[in-house]
Amino acid sequence: MSSETGWLRPAGDGCVLRVWAVPGAARAGVAGLHGDALRVRVTAPPEGGAANRELVRLPPRRLEIRPGDVTPEAGPTGRQKRIHIRGLAVEQVRARLSVDTAAGHN
Repeated sequence: MSSETGWLRPAGDGCVLRVWAVPGAARAGVAGLHGDALRVRVTAPPEGGAANRELVRLPPRRLEIRPGDVTPEAGPTGRQKRIHIRGLAVEQVRARLSVDTAAGHN
Protein backbone atom coordinates (compact mmCIF):
# COMPACT_ATOMS: atom_id res chain seq x y z
CA MET A 1 0.00 0.00 0.00
CA SER A 2 1.29 3.49 -0.79
CA SER A 3 2.16 5.80 2.08
CA GLU A 4 0.27 8.59 0.33
CA THR A 5 -3.48 9.02 0.00
CA GLY A 6 -5.63 11.92 -1.12
CA TRP A 7 -6.38 13.05 2.43
CA LEU A 8 -2.97 12.38 3.97
CA ARG A 9 0.50 12.80 2.53
CA PRO A 10 4.07 12.89 3.84
CA ALA A 11 5.64 16.32 4.27
CA GLY A 12 9.19 16.82 5.56
CA ASP A 13 9.05 16.46 9.34
CA GLY A 14 5.58 14.90 9.44
CA CYS A 15 2.57 14.92 7.18
CA VAL A 16 -0.22 17.08 5.80
CA LEU A 17 -3.85 16.29 6.44
CA ARG A 18 -6.44 17.50 3.91
CA VAL A 19 -9.65 18.29 5.78
CA TRP A 20 -13.27 19.01 4.81
CA ALA A 21 -14.59 21.02 7.75
CA VAL A 22 -18.20 20.77 8.92
CA PRO A 23 -18.84 23.67 11.34
CA GLY A 24 -21.81 23.91 13.65
CA ALA A 25 -22.11 20.14 14.17
CA ALA A 26 -23.91 18.67 17.16
CA ARG A 27 -20.81 16.65 18.02
CA ALA A 28 -17.12 17.17 17.12
CA GLY A 29 -14.97 14.45 15.61
CA VAL A 30 -13.77 12.62 12.53
CA ALA A 31 -16.66 11.55 10.31
CA GLY A 32 -14.95 9.49 7.62
CA LEU A 33 -13.95 10.76 4.21
CA HIS A 34 -15.36 13.42 1.93
CA GLY A 35 -13.88 12.83 -1.51
CA ASP A 36 -10.12 13.18 -1.10
CA ALA A 37 -10.34 14.89 2.31
CA LEU A 38 -10.93 13.78 5.89
CA ARG A 39 -14.38 14.95 7.01
CA VAL A 40 -14.09 16.61 10.44
CA ARG A 41 -17.06 17.96 12.37
CA VAL A 42 -16.62 20.86 14.79
CA THR A 43 -19.25 22.29 17.10
CA ALA A 44 -18.13 25.91 16.71
CA PRO A 45 -19.88 28.16 14.18
CA PRO A 46 -17.95 29.35 11.11
CA GLU A 47 -17.98 32.98 12.29
CA GLY A 48 -14.93 34.83 13.57
CA GLY A 49 -12.55 31.91 13.02
CA ALA A 50 -14.10 29.87 15.86
CA ALA A 51 -14.48 26.74 13.73
CA ASN A 52 -10.88 26.99 12.51
CA ARG A 53 -9.58 27.29 16.07
CA GLU A 54 -11.54 24.22 17.14
CA LEU A 55 -10.43 22.32 14.03
CA VAL A 56 -6.76 22.85 14.93
CA ARG A 57 -7.38 21.69 18.53
CA LEU A 58 -8.97 18.37 17.52
CA PRO A 59 -5.95 16.59 15.96
CA PRO A 60 -3.63 16.93 18.99
CA ARG A 61 -6.18 15.26 21.28
CA ARG A 62 -6.99 12.53 18.80
CA LEU A 63 -3.38 11.95 17.71
CA GLU A 64 -1.92 12.24 21.22
CA ILE A 65 0.54 14.98 20.27
CA ARG A 66 1.29 18.48 21.56
CA PRO A 67 -0.89 21.33 20.24
CA GLY A 68 2.25 23.06 18.93
CA ASP A 69 2.82 20.16 16.54
CA VAL A 70 -0.28 21.10 14.51
CA THR A 71 -0.24 24.08 12.16
CA PRO A 72 -2.92 25.20 9.71
CA GLU A 73 -1.41 25.44 6.21
CA ALA A 74 -4.27 26.62 4.04
CA GLY A 75 -8.00 27.22 3.93
CA PRO A 76 -8.82 29.93 6.49
CA THR A 77 -12.22 30.75 5.02
CA GLY A 78 -13.46 27.70 3.10
CA ARG A 79 -14.43 24.20 4.14
CA GLN A 80 -11.30 22.72 2.54
CA LYS A 81 -8.30 22.96 4.86
CA ARG A 82 -4.77 21.61 5.08
CA ILE A 83 -3.19 20.94 8.45
CA HIS A 84 0.51 20.19 8.93
CA ILE A 85 1.25 17.62 11.64
CA ARG A 86 4.85 17.47 12.86
CA GLY A 87 6.49 14.38 14.27
CA LEU A 88 4.15 11.67 12.97
CA ALA A 89 4.43 9.58 9.83
CA VAL A 90 1.46 9.00 7.52
CA GLU A 91 0.98 5.45 8.84
CA GLN A 92 0.90 6.69 12.46
CA VAL A 93 -1.72 9.33 11.71
CA ARG A 94 -3.86 6.89 9.73
CA ALA A 95 -3.73 4.34 12.57
CA ARG A 96 -4.49 6.86 15.32
CA LEU A 97 -7.41 8.39 13.45
CA SER A 98 -8.81 4.94 12.60
CA VAL A 99 -10.32 6.20 9.36
CA ASP A 100 -12.22 3.70 7.27
CA THR A 101 -11.10 4.71 3.78
CA ALA A 102 -13.78 2.53 2.19
CA ALA A 103 -16.54 4.59 3.82
CA GLY A 104 -16.15 7.87 1.93
CA HIS A 105 -18.82 10.56 2.05
CA ASN A 106 -19.55 12.90 -0.81
